[in-house]
Amino acid sequence: MANLVEIRNLKVEAKTDSGRIVEIIKDVSFDVAAGEIVALIGESGSGKTTIALTLMGHARTGCQISGGSVMLAGKDMAKLPEKERAAIRGREVAYVPQSAAAAFNPAATIMDQVIEVTRIHQLMPAAEARLRAIELFRALSLPNPETIGERYPHQVSGGQLQRLSAAMALIGDPKLVIFDEPTTALDVTTQIEVLRAFKSVMRKGGIAGVYVSHDLAVVAQIADRIIVLKGGEIQESGATGDILSDAKHPYTRELLAAFEPKARGTQPVVATDNPHILEIENVFAGYGAIQVDGLPLVSAVRSVSLKVERGRNLGIIGESGCGKSTLARTIAGILPASAGQIVFNGRQLAQNARRRTREQLRELQIVFQYADTALNPAKSIEDILARPLVFYHGMARKARDKRINELLNMVQLPSSVRHRRPAELSGGQKQRVNFARALAADPKLILCDEITSALDTVVAAAVIDLLKELQRELGLSYIFISHDLSVVEAICDEIVVMYAGEKVEEILPSNREKVPKHPYSQLLFSSVPKLDPSWLDGLEQDPELVRAYCRR
Repeated sequence: MANLVEIRNLKVEAKTDSGRIVEIIKDVSFDVAAGEIVALIGESGSGKTTIALTLMGHARTGCQISGGSVMLAGKDMAKLPEKERAAIRGREVAYVPQSAAAAFNPAATIMDQVIEVTRIHQLMPAAEARLRAIELFRALSLPNPETIGERYPHQVSGGQLQRLSAAMALIGDPKLVIFDEPTTALDVTTQIEVLRAFKSVMRKGGIAGVYVSHDLAVVAQIADRIIVLKGGEIQESGATGDILSDAKHPYTRELLAAFEPKARGTQPVVATDNPHILEIENVFAGYGAIQVDGLPLVSAVRSVSLKVERGRNLGIIGESGCGKSTLARTIAGILPASAGQIVFNGRQLAQNARRRTREQLRELQIVFQYADTALNPAKSIEDILARPLVFYHGMARKARDKRINELLNMVQLPSSVRHRRPAELSGGQKQRVNFARALAADPKLILCDEITSALDTVVAAAVIDLLKELQRELGLSYIFISHDLSVVEAICDEIVVMYAGEKVEEILPSNREKVPKHPYSQLLFSSVPKLDPSWLDGLEQDPELVRAYCRR
């Protein structure tokens, strides 16, 4: 089979803030055959996306292709004039981004945006382009393919928007599609639908692909070959089955080992008159005007009750929109409950955080999903950690400086990072600072809202190990919210499954005899990808059918 892509001795340089030039991609060479899907795997900063973007002749701001060749269908994308590259993008090579929501214009209809490339390159009349788009919507298993294009981006789900971004990439009949972590932000059930759609369309059209990801289980379902990257260099490459079953390089084996975090043993309940640190009963929460019945116009959480024992952890899982993050914000008082009771440490909490005492705020902390938006980019790490120390403890400068170093040590960061700003840290480092800020309050319970979802597998495993270690040292309790079942099983003593705003089941992962009973719970547990290239093809459950059954 002829090669569609031939990359030889590729080098990419970046300019640091100090003006120093560093080589971030070092002498990389590989091929992609026509119709073949090749995965680029590695941790954050390994160079996956940087390499993929060179296939479009593109380098990020501050970077440049400094050596080698990037041949696509006989043309060197690294050396072509920009005008010629622009003529190729969308026609011969197309790109599916990680965040489809950021790629779509909220002010234009989906159809106008999907067919835009046909207008730019004058590929076909508008009427023909619309018919072609509807064909793609149908092939990508989108609901109401004839009319979904009339909607605006905010009127479809995240999984649907991700498939629509694929339709946008495919409408120009490209020879190569670059997928840049397109399922990272999706829950497991939605991820299955998207992967099935991608795989079907690519195979049927004989389209080649470069699939960028840090998730080996996802890559196993779609890629013919895997290239493992670290520090801008290829560590290992080979057929998907060979890499998964017989990895040769220590780093590849480390990635495989990090795929399944080690399960925790059941923790003993702390002896006390009240073994529960948190009890919530019949809680309702949502958005919009309060109705006659006292409930909000849009109910996101309905009649949820649960308990968390001291020194133990509760996991809350479910797909996007099930209400799990809303429940966390309700417990924290950020979104006041419209009904129900929240009892913390034996005392009933006010529904609104503004009416809670400073001590109650101190003892119950929340760590948000995205450290990038949770940390003030204008402040140093020292300033960020100093604020809770002053607010909750009134610490003077000398004691504060000592405590900041202790907090950084707790989350395994060097004291030198205290003078940096968030933008100067990696994703894993920022999430550790995010967690250190919560620890600065000396809490009893920490709400962890999808704190590993934006991290690569190795960094996520390290964060989970850190949480376990801090729990042993400090006697903390966690509520761990996630759509990643393997992560929840690794740290939680009990798991609550939520669907459509309601708690549908409670599961003890340590008790293997207690298997999920509810159809939606069964769907979630069966939807976690396996390190087996045949897993997706052999999966029989249809997520939409299960959801339809649950809605009855």
